[in-house]
Amino acid sequence: MAGRRRPTIKTVAARAGVGRTTVSRVINGSDLVSDAARAAVLAAIAELKYVPNSVARGLVTSRTDAIALVIPESESRLGSEPYFSAVIRGVSTSLAASGTQLQLVLVRDQSELDRLTETVAARRVDGVLLVSVHAKDPLPGLLEEMGLPTVLAGRRSPDESLSHVHSDNAGGAAAAVRHLMDRGRRTIATIAGPQDMDVGRARLGGWVEALAGAGRPHGDPLVAVSDFTEEGGERAMRGLLGEAPDLDAVFAASDVMAAGALLELRRQGRRVPDDIAVIGFEDSIIARHTSPPLTSVRQPVEEIGETIARVLLEEIADPDAPRRHLVLPTELVVRESS
Repeated sequence: MAGRRRPTIKTVAARAGVGRTTVSRVINGSDLVSDAARAAVLAAIAELKYVPNSVARGLVTSRTDAIALVIPESESRLGSEPYFSAVIRGVSTSLAASGTQLQLVLVRDQSELDRLTETVAARRVDGVLLVSVHAKDPLPGLLEEMGLPTVLAGRRSPDESLSHVHSDNAGGAAAAVRHLMDRGRRTIATIAGPQDMDVGRARLGGWVEALAGAGRPHGDPLVAVSDFTEEGGERAMRGLLGEAPDLDAVFAASDVMAAGALLELRRQGRRVPDDIAVIGFEDSIIARHTSPPLTSVRQPVEEIGETIARVLLEEIADPDAPRRHLVLPTELVVRESS
């Protein structure tokens, strides 16, 4: 028997003909498994003599003093968007005095999702922080089913059941549009974020709310949906100029997209803010280094990181604590682009 490798969740899943998630659910007593799948997994466990990690079994009653910060995005987005680094700083600050170890986990494909599932099923972490939440992301629901304390930076929808923290996205967007109207801008377009994310929908909703309240047009020609990247901002700005060449202002749902819009406007010979005013969202370091410096809605990103970590530690200490739904205020920072 020497040298024989111990069976793993992956081995059990292969023998049972199911996914690793199903095996994890069976191990953790979840009801969200069919009788047939449960029987197949239990038979595979018996046949392979699979024993869940002894450390994991011990963690049913003890702690690992470790949490996972999960970001379901690529390395390129992680490196190019100041938002993620600011959240990480905030989380680290909040954990510094607690003695809790932070594990950064990127989930970019199914294999990485499977590895995270195995980590969670084995209780190798006490809880999970999830950043960049998409409406159909299976992770929040999976973590909730497994009974692991989980806190989101953002939310899947206004009906989010898990604890979450986010900035006042709709209010911040509306404030940006009202500023543009106060400056005499007549045709105000928007570069919206992905509509499968609550943050994208909320910021678009704030734009609609402000324009509708003033009796201004807010139809399709003035909306370009993009992906929170600089290249996406360029493409969206190009499309808006083609659809509404007389526009004189644009609100972009992120500083990164606003920076892309500025590049496209410069390429087309449009002066900012003389011809077209531009506002972004986040007030990241990018806003201070564009040409001209960017007016932006400041959201307290580091505070979001600090708060989600604090709420998670509270839920780990008291699993019966009520879920928290926190909204942090935003502030418009006016610079030369508007």
